[in-house]
Amino acid sequence: MIKRYKIENHQIVPVESETPAIWVVINPTDDEKTWLVGNFALDEHNFNSAFDPEEPTRLEFEPDHLEFIFKRPKNYSSKDHFLFKVSSMGLFLFKDKLILALSEDINMFSGKYFKQISGIREVFLKLIYNSIFHFMEHLKVINMIADELEHKINSSMENKHLLNLFTLEKSLVYYLNATNANAYVIERLKHNADKIGLSPRSQEFLDDIIIENNQCMRQSEIYSNILAGLMDARASIVSNNLNVMMKNLNAVVIAIAIPSFFAGVGGMSELTTITHIDNHLVAYPVFILAMSLIGIGVYWIIKRVEKY
Repeated sequence: MIKRYKIENHQIVPVESETPAIWVVINPTDDEKTWLVGNFALDEHNFNSAFDPEEPTRLEFEPDHLEFIFKRPKNYSSKDHFLFKVSSMGLFLFKDKLILALSEDINMFSGKYFKQISGIREVFLKLIYNSIFHFMEHLKVINMIADELEHKINSSMENKHLLNLFTLEKSLVYYLNATNANAYVIERLKHNADKIGLSPRSQEFLDDIIIENNQCMRQSEIYSNILAGLMDARASIVSNNLNVMMKNLNAVVIAIAIPSFFAGVGGMSELTTITHIDNHLVAYPVFILAMSLIGIGVYWIIKRVEKY
């Protein structure tokens, strides 16, 4: 799919023109790939890398444009089961146009950052900044989910919530690797700012992008270390909860077994002889009450012994 946009009144608006300022390519077909590579003299490997989440980030200069492969967070879906994934995007910057290559159909021009646009290079930088901002937003969500899972683990006796935390930890490793890789290409972008033709204002904005990415990388590292460091403790909590439940079940079994023993040895006939109660409407409730009191007493004694 190919979408076309232009900059009008400092806004990015869709157009049907054959020569737009911004091309957005979303998971294209083979014919579309061939047409784009041929018409714009794109490097075929770099263009295909924009749709492969496993490809490393890179910045390469061609005779009439630059090719920038960058990592961005993939949109989360409930089907991912707490796994936050990373995808790639490609930015191909020409003198008078920009080609954005994505593997999923999302609106990359939403938000306050695209309210006032002055040119193609500003769009290029704001797309990078917007991706870093999405990383930060996902990190907040991951932290909230981790807190909720920790509360559930405190009373959990199964591994489901623990496995979800392992998945979140895996996601943080992906995010840490992605932001670390992004840091290298952003630094190289800064070193070639004059070659790209960035204005002093854009270079200041690029410095802000570097700071935001470093903060995102540091935050990913902190969250990852915290989750990994406390994982053994959380596993011990689940194991301890299970042990407590088994002790309570054993106490219940013993409390039931002792009255059953007396009932099996004596039975109703002995109770009737001892108490001289011939009316079964009275004898049965008395029997049940007596056995229940014995069971409760045994359970209370077991729980008292556990405390010492």
